[in-house]
Amino acid sequence: MVTETTPETLVAKLEDDDADTTVVDIRDPSSYTAEHIEGSVNLPADRLSLASVDSEWSDDIVVACYIGQSSRRVASMLDSHLDADVTSLRGGFDAWDGPVASGHDA
Repeated sequence: MVTETTPETLVAKLEDDDADTTVVDIRDPSSYTAEHIEGSVNLPADRLSLASVDSEWSDDIVVACYIGQSSRRVASMLDSHLDADVTSLRGGFDAWDGPVASGHDA
């Protein structure tokens, strides 16, 4: 079972200069472009494949979706294929109250 990271914990991780955390936003590209967690990468769930996860990742990965449900499934898949601590963002982007950005590049 994949564990969850609270929005408050993720804010603290992202503010910690020593933390090596990657936020993977699995929402559709238009939602990501409109607004996303600052520094996150967009990897839409419908485009996710083993080839797309066969790249360099940090040791700590937090998967974010709209409300925190799809991210648990994707986090479980990533966790089984990566040597990293993979969690799901509790409540998804809807629960996020930290720094946000817009546009294609995080």
